[in-house]
Amino acid sequence: MPAEWEPHAATWIGWPHNATDWPGKFPPIPWVYGEIVRKLAAGEIVRILVNSAIQQAQAGRILKKVGVDLGRVDFLRFPTNRGWTRDFGPIFVRSAGASPLLAIARFHFNAWAKYKDWKKDDKIPERAAKRFKLPLIDARIVLEGGSIDVNGRGTLLTTEECLLDQKVQARNPGMSRLDIETVFRDTLGITNTLWLGKGIAGDDTHGHVDDLCRFVNPGTVVLCREDNPKDANYKPLAENRERLQGMHLERGASIEVVDLPMPAPLYFDGVRLPASYANFYIANAAVLVPTFNDPKDRIALSILAELFPDRPVVGIHAVDLVWGLGTIHCLTQQEPTAAARSPRDSL
Repeated sequence: MPAEWEPHAATWIGWPHNATDWPGKFPPIPWVYGEIVRKLAAGEIVRILVNSAIQQAQAGRILKKVGVDLGRVDFLRFPTNRGWTRDFGPIFVRSAGASPLLAIARFHFNAWAKYKDWKKDDKIPERAAKRFKLPLIDARIVLEGGSIDVNGRGTLLTTEECLLDQKVQARNPGMSRLDIETVFRDTLGITNTLWLGKGIAGDDTHGHVDDLCRFVNPGTVVLCREDNPKDANYKPLAENRERLQGMHLERGASIEVVDLPMPAPLYFDGVRLPASYANFYIANAAVLVPTFNDPKDRIALSILAELFPDRPVVGIHAVDLVWGLGTIHCLTQQEPTAAARSPRDSL
């Protein structure tokens, strides 16, 4: 599985249509998507999943108003239950050799083992493989894209809370750590799985790693840090930092860990939301980072700008978006080119 910073052929995103994801706050959401697509389309094709011709027309009107070149958009009439494309969308893998080929690792989706409406979302990898004539590798387990992060060299980050808990939102009851690592090896080419502990407060996925720790180059991760000892995230994030200090990359090297701040706790209608700067997305032409009207927005953007000198780091207002319990990385899924790695892989 290539790293997210490697060249993309496209980004996949599902146009929002399920108002229950943002109860009482849906009207601004399509406009946030419009801004995300505008930034993505500057550097790659954006494949947008829509349920109908009516939804495609509605999306097209918004995109045109915000200045998107619709020639950079590929609408795909693939029905979905929701728009969290990171978790149900196709996970692309690339073969080795002089003439690399793409395939889709077909993981299954059951709405985070929590919600009942997921059958349309679960069919997206198969529809994608058929539409683009790509091989489909059936992993035979349930897994969301937001639960893993890779460095493109064989190392993968995930959490025990999400993939090993057998009582709360258990994706694959009865599967052991070794069983899951074997699937990673056989479908994603992973030789080194790093297990963190728990995710952040407010995350209804029960521990997705893309809200707390992300690779930014093959040997470096950013890890969220909470400085308030009274906050619910303080101990879990500190424990994850201790774990990383004892972990190594695929060839035995130590991991460089860069602290990323956490915004102040964000609530809506009495519910704590999973606001995190780690939910950024690395596109060809920019790194899109959720912001929360918080003084630490500037600090987070500055840290990421130093780590990504090869592309602009852009803040996307996400106070409305995060009411859906996810932000930018949760909405997007990269489609890599069949070409080799980018210069960033030498960092």
